[in-house]
Amino acid sequence: MARTRIMPKGHWDWPIPVPFSQGWRVGDMVFVGGQVSADQRGRPIAPNDIETQTRNVFENIRTILREVGADMKDIVKLNTYYVDDSTGEASREFWEKMTRVRMEYFSEPGPCGTGVRVPMLAIDGLVIEVEAIAVLGD
Repeated sequence: MARTRIMPKGHWDWPIPVPFSQGWRVGDMVFVGGQVSADQRGRPIAPNDIETQTRNVFENIRTILREVGADMKDIVKLNTYYVDDSTGEASREFWEKMTRVRMEYFSEPGPCGTGVRVPMLAIDGLVIEVEAIAVLGD
């Protein structure tokens, strides 16, 4: 089965040299590695701002998918990791902000998904990371 590494030119990169890939196309499946709100050098954009970071994350996912002729409608699975140490109403408001932005990118029926609340991500200031699986074709 053919495998194609996806590394869009000008896309964010890790702040230290690592052999990771932004994504892989394997046959009709596309695996998008964890996307964050980072500049080309891997520095956080809009630290601790869940709405801006969520939008940047989904635009990054879109960029990777387009490299292989896919789009958001092709996503079948999302794994979302988010940093939020609030409770009660504040926690609900955080989740709603993130979800409102995310829903701008999907129509019914959307992908299945998993949301995992974590104490921190790899780089301070990042509050969301999302990985995706897409399927090309009918």
